[in-house]
Amino acid sequence: MNKKDLQGNPVKQFTLWYKQTIENHILQPDTMVLSTSSRHGKPSSRIVLLKEYDESGFVFFTNYNSRKGKELKENPFASLLFYWAELHKQVRIEGKVNKISRKETEEYFNSRSFESRIGAWASDQSKVIKNRSVLDRKFSELEKKYKDGVVPIPPHWGGYILIPYSIEFWECRPHRLHDRIRYTRFNKRWKIDRLSP
Repeated sequence: MNKKDLQGNPVKQFTLWYKQTIENHILQPDTMVLSTSSRHGKPSSRIVLLKEYDESGFVFFTNYNSRKGKELKENPFASLLFYWAELHKQVRIEGKVNKISRKETEEYFNSRSFESRIGAWASDQSKVIKNRSVLDRKFSELEKKYKDGVVPIPPHWGGYILIPYSIEFWECRPHRLHDRIRYTRFNKRWKIDRLSP
């Protein structure tokens, strides 16, 4: 990776790499690790799916009452990590997370499969349950309740957008002397630095 060949905007650079994942038929290139932490700094990570992105930020959806939802309420700063092993590349994104509008959430929710919409109601995400049958029974009850196919959006479910202030592109190189290029936002401009591996 030569700095002179990089895009001046990290979102455009991300798009170039993301297109490579599509062209190379990478399995689920939209898979990303979301890391959050509590107000006391206790971290946790999990896999979520990137649903859309643009110059504004990176969007994902979840249950607001889940562990990540509660942590984001306490501490709105988080990070995302994409790792595409087949391409020997990863992207680290750090930023502040906000909820997206209810209208945007509704549009996405209504585009989901019937089963996924039911699932959003059936799961009290992150809460302890006695056994699997509790979840299966609740899902079946909701299938019957909404058998007409019209499933309202749960008030506890919706989208978030991570607005980046730092995006780092990492590419594997021989002898563990990997390329690391970091973009850091200053007001509306991006500063580009090369980091030692």
